[in-house]
Amino acid sequence: MPRASSVRWVLAGLSLSMVLSSLGTSSANVALPTLARAFGASFQEVQWIVLAYLLAVTSLVVSVGRLGDLTGRRRLLLAGISLFTAGSVLCGAAPALGILIAARALQGTGAAVMMALTMAFVGETVPTARTGSAMGLLGTMSAIGTALGPSLGGALISGPGWRVIFLLNAPLGLLALVLAHRHLPPDRHRAAAERTGLDRTGFDGVGTLLLALTLAAYALAMTLGHGSFGSLNLTLLVAAAGGAGLFVRAESRAASPLIRPAVLRDPLLRAGLGTSALVSTVMMGTLVVGPFYLARGLGLGNAAVGLALSAGPLATALAGVPAGRLADRFGAPRMTVLGLAGIAAGSVVLALTPTALGLLGYLAPLVVVTAGYAVFQTANNTTVMADVHPDRRGVVSGMLNLSRNLGLITGATVMGAVFSLAAATADGTRNMATDVTTAHPAAVAAGMRITFAVAALLILGALALTVAGRARARRAG
Repeated sequence: MPRASSVRWVLAGLSLSMVLSSLGTSSANVALPTLARAFGASFQEVQWIVLAYLLAVTSLVVSVGRLGDLTGRRRLLLAGISLFTAGSVLCGAAPALGILIAARALQGTGAAVMMALTMAFVGETVPTARTGSAMGLLGTMSAIGTALGPSLGGALISGPGWRVIFLLNAPLGLLALVLAHRHLPPDRHRAAAERTGLDRTGFDGVGTLLLALTLAAYALAMTLGHGSFGSLNLTLLVAAAGGAGLFVRAESRAASPLIRPAVLRDPLLRAGLGTSALVSTVMMGTLVVGPFYLARGLGLGNAAVGLALSAGPLATALAGVPAGRLADRFGAPRMTVLGLAGIAAGSVVLALTPTALGLLGYLAPLVVVTAGYAVFQTANNTTVMADVHPDRRGVVSGMLNLSRNLGLITGATVMGAVFSLAAATADGTRNMATDVTTAHPAAVAAGMRITFAVAALLILGALALTVAGRARARRAG
């Protein structure tokens, strides 16, 4: 293991990589109206600025994790940071919308590498007794990047302009590159240093392509249509299901599969991935419901809504490092259950909260939910990565990031649909197409409560999955 001072510098570089990839996800959204005016484009066209990044990350995060296992994680992470930085510069200099979208895809490819490999490096650079603390730090950095994106983006648009949102990543990316180059340990894979490329038995090209196409089809099915689910969405969803079947079949026959079937038979890994997806679905629900409830249900102004929305990410950021220390002290499995219990308890309180309690009645249980999320994410990541073989850390880290990303994508659609339908029903229209921005405040409040009731049920399902996974692991052991 590296010395303690070296570990701190390694974590600094990994943390900055995590912040940058999270910023890339969240900062561009706030600029969409400005970009639509700047390029004379429709909302559907500028939406691809977000989708290009999202699709690149979602479709590649597992594959690049495996690539790091094979070719060396250090060299691939350096390439990923360089790609992200170059993509950011191209975004900031883009003269046309098409070039900006292509540059965002390039930026997302670099972000996929950064997301997949940061957690993988923890196992080989941080002592086992401090793994939880390191995971908590990375979770905190991810939350800071997510929370900082909209506010920083809004400030930059009002000042120097939208291009600076992307150009700001360049000096930060260069700093991350210097830290990673100077302090990450050299690749120790059995043959990585001598290889000039991948051999056919080392990399599963067919499985990689099938997985990327399947994930891209699912992400598009869940995001296209701007709130409606039509025939195109259904076709893409069917294509994703078919692609998943083909992927499983290809992996069972591959000489060196991208994801070994034996890995997915590990009950703890299956439980960790499943609960991560469910929890991320619920957390996206808080982002979908919050702005509408605060603005329409409680009648807050734009400034107050923005301030209130920062409470959740702030709680996650503040709880991340303490959650890691608790996981190191009391054990990650126990803290996973505690984190899920906190999310469930906060969701139940939100489902029962009357509007008369006002802003405090919403923020107090929301802070419990988001703090519980910080505890869960840190402990679950620590549990999943604890016993992974060094040659598989990259792909398993990628799978963890994928499960979270798929949960966020699903939550935006499913929890948004639950909220819209519940508000429309309470408003007396029973029409999902009803705009919640025009629904009666009482109907929006009712929609919020029903959405969090569904969230509580999903978290109870995650708890059951966790307990069942541990029981199967004990029997297998």
